[in-house]
Amino acid sequence: MITIYSITSLLKKQLDSFAYRLYNKSMKRVMHYNVKGNKKSKKLLSIVTKKDKGFTFIETLVTITIILILTSAVGFSVVRYLDQARLAACHNQIETFRLALQSYYLDCARYPSKEQGLSALWEKPVLSPIPARWNGPYLDRRVPQDPWGGEYLYENPGENNLPFAIISYGADGQEGGEGNDADIVSWE
Repeated sequence: MITIYSITSLLKKQLDSFAYRLYNKSMKRVMHYNVKGNKKSKKLLSIVTKKDKGFTFIETLVTITIILILTSAVGFSVVRYLDQARLAACHNQIETFRLALQSYYLDCARYPSKEQGLSALWEKPVLSPIPARWNGPYLDRRVPQDPWGGEYLYENPGENNLPFAIISYGADGQEGGEGNDADIVSWE
């Protein structure tokens, strides 16, 4: 009767034999047979060469240094793209608010007041003037924070005789600035 144990022991013997022959042929090792009774135990004696010693400490340090240099180069480029992605996300959110405000205006015949703010796009305002024909929500979800974790500033009326203005103060969260800290506004 064939059991799982006998099958696995047979497979193990076959694999051991195959691995042993493969190891012998590929590595050209010297064999030594030690016979004890009916059991044959095979012992591998290897010829130690310079290749068998492994890597030196200096080689390992050089390899680690190269890997660190490549990793840091990739890291700096990722940070640059992350800043660009935040800037693009902010522009897209402001554009979404602008379109939602246009829809609000078409339904209610006015833009939300400064006190009502952008939250009037998500839920019907309770502050005066309360729109009678509010048909919202005008956004898919609550008004999010800007990509840097700050709040969007909504003004009514806006700058340059515009009906509204939406502003994000950028990475520093303060008015003004350059580069990443520059303000992102709806009229530019």
